Parts: sequence; C-alpha cells; structure tokens
Amino acid sequence: MKLEIISGVPGIRPGVKLPDPEFLRLLKETGLRKLISDHYDLLVKSEVRNLFPPEGEKLEEAKSRASDFFIQICGGPSYYNENRGKPMMTQRHAPFAITPKARKIWLDCYRQLLPKLNLPDEVLISFWNYLNVFSLWMVNTKGPEEINGLKLDI
Repeated sequence: MKLEIISGVPGIRPGVKLPDPEFLRLLKETGLRKLISDHYDLLVKSEVRNLFPPEGEKLEEAKSRASDFFIQICGGPSYYNENRGKPMMTQRHAPFAITPKARKIWLDCYRQLLPKLNLPDEVLISFWNYLNVFSLWMVNTKGPEEINGLKLDI
C-alpha cells in the first residue's frame, strides 16, 4: 500500500470525504487516541516542532483535542463539539504559519504510523485520503519551497 501525498493550491479547498467509520470501529477509541498521541510525539521531534506545544501538559491537551476531533470525524461520539464547539479548523489553525512543507511533514509522520496498525488497506486508505485533503485546507502560508510563484515538489 502506497500512501501518496497529493498536491494542492493554497486557498483552494477540495471536497473532503470522511473516513470509513470502520477505521474507528477496528481501532476503538483507545487505539485512535494512541495513534494521535504517537503522531504528536513524532511531530514534536520534527522540523515543525515549533507549531506544537512542547512536551508536557499543553501537549497532552493538544493530543486530547485532536483525538476528540478524529474520533468525531470517524463516526464516533461528538466529543470535539461538546468540548470545543464547532470544529472550524481553518480558523483555529490560522495563527500558525502552515506551509506546504509543514503539511508534508505532518503527513509523513502519519505515513510512518498508519502501516503499523495492521488494518485492511481500504480502511487505512479511507483515513489517509481524509488526512490528505483535510491537510490541504490547513495550508495558509507560502514557504521557502515556493520560489517566484513556482511550487517546488518537496
């Protein structure tokens, strides 16, 4: 199974399809929370660590919020809405300079973790496809990988 990263144009929000609820059913909440926690653990050691809280209480809160969001979009209880209100993720991420390169690093961290879940390919791909498109929505800053209006594939 190959998890390819699609490219996009900042500001253009392609339609996104929610992951197959089977992803959550098979992983269960504890498994999905572990995936998100492991993902954040990779991120805080990556080139984009400045976009995330350092290890400690704030990081654990971020992991919990992200887990609530992903549980909800995978067909589970609406923890995120109950605790934080409507997701409005692009607005919530607006204070952070998210470049195409930061998006790629974020996705690469998932590429390291998803194959280890030993889930059916079609279930993993449904979650990956969601991440791929959802992450395009979060890009809000041109990075140094864009020179004179030319987007470099990194």
